[in-house]
Amino acid sequence: MRKIMIVDDDSSVIDILKIIIEEKNLGTVCGSSQSPEDALEDIPYLKPDIVIVDLLMPKIDGITFVKKARDTYHDASFVMLSQVSSKEMIAKAYDAGVEFFLQKPVNGIEVTNVLNNIFKLRSLQQKMDQIQSLFGDTSHSAPAAAPKKNSGSGSKKLQTILRQLGIAGESGYQDIVTIVEHYISDPEEFAAMPLKDVCGKFSDNPKTVEQRIRRAASVGMNNLANMGLEDYDNEFFLIYSGSLYSFEQVRQEMNFCRGKSDQHGYVKIKRFLLALISACGN
Repeated sequence: MRKIMIVDDDSSVIDILKIIIEEKNLGTVCGSSQSPEDALEDIPYLKPDIVIVDLLMPKIDGITFVKKARDTYHDASFVMLSQVSSKEMIAKAYDAGVEFFLQKPVNGIEVTNVLNNIFKLRSLQQKMDQIQSLFGDTSHSAPAAAPKKNSGSGSKKLQTILRQLGIAGESGYQDIVTIVEHYISDPEEFAAMPLKDVCGKFSDNPKTVEQRIRRAASVGMNNLANMGLEDYDNEFFLIYSGSLYSFEQVRQEMNFCRGKSDQHGYVKIKRFLLALISACGN
């Protein structure tokens, strides 16, 4: 059962969220607290999947709370409740580890969408972790083969995602399409192979293929980061920043776009491709 914890100094907000979560069957509220200090002690024992925390609280604000909570419990996703629209404050929250925002006053539709998005991302990450734990330590190469047949719906979904990321015109686009379509029906085989062997199945120069894919995926991350800077509630930003990419690295790219860092976010190509394979194979 999905476990959700709520931390807000306003009891009425806690009550409203409980009603929404229960009526929409979004999970079970495993704990709630008006005291952030008490909540920090409870989190390791309650082991919530999601913690919804207010930004503005006395003594310990929401951003400080998230930083402290992540030091003691690493498995929760954090959602920030806020009336603040300051991009600087939002950036600090993302840097602390917040994954999504909910605006006050809370809205049932927004709560439903955000929580369902988080559970989808967590499910995808768990699936990827399971595949990688089963096959990540194996290393074998396979002979070149013609792409496997896959459903037209998977190919259309892939093309839609790549267009939404703004990389359909990049030179690595066709490499991504070829690899993902080949492995849609067999993600385990993809996860079991080193990336250079995967690229080597379709080219005599696998390093060049990998570089083209990295450049295309990096363009997608940059486009995604700019979406988040303009509108952190952007649907594509919410979905793809934590599934196709590492959310931490997307935040790094956002800092680069703001001129606050001289380093781009880093794209994990194997994760990027595996996430596409999983998304298009469902």
